Amino acid sequence: MRKSYPRLYLKRGKEDSLLRWHPWVFSGAIHHCSETPADGEIVEVWGDARFLATGHFQRGSIMVRVLSWQQEPIDQAFYAKRIAEALQMRRAIGLTNEAFRLVHGEGDYLPGLVVDVYGRTAVMQAHSVGMHLQRMLIAQAVKQVMGEAIDTIYYKSDTTLPFLAEQPGISGYLIGEQGGLLSPQSGGAGGGQGDDVACEGGLRFHIDWLRGQKTGFFLDQRDNRRLLEHYAPGRRVLNMFCYTGGFSCYALRGGAQIVHSVDSSQKAIDLTLANVALNFPNDPRHTAFAEDAFRFLERMEEGAYDLVVLDPPAFAKHREAIHNALKGYTRLNQKALSKMPHGSLLFTFSCSQVISKEAFRTAIFTAAAQAHRQVRILHQLHQAPDHPINIYHPEGEYLKGLVVYVE
Repeated sequence: MRKSYPRLYLKRGKEDSLLRWHPWVFSGAIHHCSETPADGEIVEVWGDARFLATGHFQRGSIMVRVLSWQQEPIDQAFYAKRIAEALQMRRAIGLTNEAFRLVHGEGDYLPGLVVDVYGRTAVMQAHSVGMHLQRMLIAQAVKQVMGEAIDTIYYKSDTTLPFLAEQPGISGYLIGEQGGLLSPQSGGAGGGQGDDVACEGGLRFHIDWLRGQKTGFFLDQRDNRRLLEHYAPGRRVLNMFCYTGGFSCYALRGGAQIVHSVDSSQKAIDLTLANVALNFPNDPRHTAFAEDAFRFLERMEEGAYDLVVLDPPAFAKHREAIHNALKGYTRLNQKALSKMPHGSLLFTFSCSQVISKEAFRTAIFTAAAQAHRQVRILHQLHQAPDHPINIYHPEGEYLKGLVVYVE
């Protein structure tokens, strides 16, 4: 028999977004609850005496994240079915041979859950209390679906759920032990546990899922790195906010004349140098700088680079920060555009979910005008297809990018 879940009843007229399959219920839409649910508990959402959805409850602006539009148990079988459907999509588009994202939150109808696969290791991250509480159940479902393809599942959510930072020991291996990647003895850039090598696009990268950002690598830029490789031959490339050096490695393979990598974090620079050495040992074309991006652009010689990548961290993580974030994007791009020669290319990005495509494009327009440069848009970019966007959840299109030709 199916378990009975607490019921949340919506205010009259507030069910429209759910009827359009948007997977979030905001706190202002809720009229009352049949009982007081705990954070992370599974609840049913009702409106006008009819069932609407089942999801995870969590106090805050987004009070329910919808898991199902049916009255069904949310158990291991449920998660296994969803994960199998996610894997089927990746196989259909040929993205399961190397490092890839297996589960992308709302894009795979599992809001609050991210699962990245690096060789034989899966790294799981919760963005909601509900997914955190069901982490072991989900890990077992991932293993059930992936079978012998993986032997290790690592859980890392202390950076996405702030309350976990006060609970040491929460992050760790749920299934298996460290050493499930392609080169278990390689040691990696940091030479420690959770630091090994996986492949993307035929290039090798150290993945540090213990200490690195997100799950250890930014898989969402895969296709954009390949596009940059196409434009790299003979160019002088500047990769700002380089982190793991992904764009730098693709530029080197593409035949760039020089590649300079910049990041304010010395740890990121060390990781970039390790990844370049892994793929292009002793290549004199590459140099890395641990320096603030704005300071580097200030002292940069005019015309020094004819292909520039600007891929900063999120300037805005909530709506209150949008105005200042847009000013930051404008200032950053203006500084780069003012120093770039005629005929150069700018790859510029925003990974702030709350910044719309239109707002980001306006920021680049403003930057170009302030730099007194003519620019033409060649490509409009977003995240790789293993980070799918639920058409009923436009907020899932978090990565925005433009490639512009600078005159």
